[in-house]
Amino acid sequence: MSEIAQLTPRIVWDYFDQITRIPRPSKKEEKIMAYLVDFAKSRRLDHRRDGVGNLVIRKPATEGMEDRPTVVLQSHVDMVCEKNSSVNFDFEKDPIQTRIADGWVAATGTTLGADCGIGMAAELAVLASADVPHGPLECLFTVDEETGLTGAFGLGEDMLSGKYLINLDSEDEGQIFIGCAGGIDTVATLNYRQEEPVKNYEFFRIDVSGLLGGHSGDDIEKGRANSNKVLNRFLWRIDASDIDLRLAYFDGGNLRNAIPREAFAVFGVPSREVKRVRRFFEEFRDDLKREYGTIETGMDLALTDMPAPDTVMDVEAQRSLLDAVCGVPNGVLAMSPVMPGMVETSTNLASVKFVGELLVEITTSQRSAIQSARDAASASVESVLRLAGADVSRSDGYPGWNPDPDSRLLEVARSVYDKLFGAQPRVRSIHAGLECGLFLQKYPDLEMISIGPTLRGVHSPDEKLEIASVGRFWQFLTGILGAMKNACDR
Repeated sequence: MSEIAQLTPRIVWDYFDQITRIPRPSKKEEKIMAYLVDFAKSRRLDHRRDGVGNLVIRKPATEGMEDRPTVVLQSHVDMVCEKNSSVNFDFEKDPIQTRIADGWVAATGTTLGADCGIGMAAELAVLASADVPHGPLECLFTVDEETGLTGAFGLGEDMLSGKYLINLDSEDEGQIFIGCAGGIDTVATLNYRQEEPVKNYEFFRIDVSGLLGGHSGDDIEKGRANSNKVLNRFLWRIDASDIDLRLAYFDGGNLRNAIPREAFAVFGVPSREVKRVRRFFEEFRDDLKREYGTIETGMDLALTDMPAPDTVMDVEAQRSLLDAVCGVPNGVLAMSPVMPGMVETSTNLASVKFVGELLVEITTSQRSAIQSARDAASASVESVLRLAGADVSRSDGYPGWNPDPDSRLLEVARSVYDKLFGAQPRVRSIHAGLECGLFLQKYPDLEMISIGPTLRGVHSPDEKLEIASVGRFWQFLTGILGAMKNACDR
């Protein structure tokens, strides 16, 4: 038991502490699912799994509330596995090392997994508690949300009976989300040939690190640097001059739904151009400090000498790669005309990787509240990549969740929040993917809201969870459960 298990509300933090000790990368959720099934069995709670591995645990109503409508609580079980390059950590074996600092819980050099571990903890706390009044409950735990929403896509059509669903995957306490963006991935592969390095060349490694990164939906409008764009910008500048650049390697970013924080490349230039390249680097670093100095305060760029590699890319493929990464759109494409301050459409250059047999893979993701705008953004990215000679494919994508401001569940939630805290919660949509849009495809009569405590830096090692907000989140959630009455059924 760690120090976070002593925090209040104790029951929620104790379960979150247990969850942090269980490895749960996307697509490798066997250990956390075994834990959840054991939890249900030990309490003799009805439970079942569907064909893709999602789990629902049912709990009867507390005495006197049997006539209340069934409520579904939902969270996903997997977590984004990101770490600082300097940290030795195996997400398939090692427990998360949590720490408390300045009113927040964070991890040491890795993602914390509060997205959506704290939602899971709240569900378990409701299931285990004898002190929370509620009607019939269905607690749904979905798999593989972070790398494809495959759990929500494959949700069994007979898993749920409740009409009201509370998603516990939001990141701002005091806000109620009633809509989200849809998304699609656009992925390119570029072939190249290997050549031996030319003699009388000097080789370098350039590293971009210390960027904020973050969630490619919820943080995309915050002006943060993209490590792939930053790295490529330096290489493109050299290649566009009369210096004969030879690129040996490019590696940046990891996850499709994270703004890339780190990237590096190995390249060579003629020995006579070394001083000029070093001068270019110093000028480039100064330029970036002026551009991002107030945002990326931890940004670090380093240029180090390297021995000559065995091979480099052929010049034609090298130029195609640098042009593609330079030209592909990245960031906010449009703001919402109906919800001021909300991003409507965006794209993220997530990763550039040398993979397989003489292939470079470029992964991007597009989001929009409007499906046609999402698809147009994907087409724009695809066009740039095809012009560079790459083969391009798109994922099936996932739908957005259209807001329903007249939802009875929303009305109940707003009333409960006002009574508890003497203030009206903010009601909004989020520029990130939630599973709710997919749930509606299987259960079109669902009324849904999404709530959660306050998290920052999700999908990055800077992820942190505000301690005070967890208590308010717990009060809010249990308050909604206690307020659900038959009047909800219109």
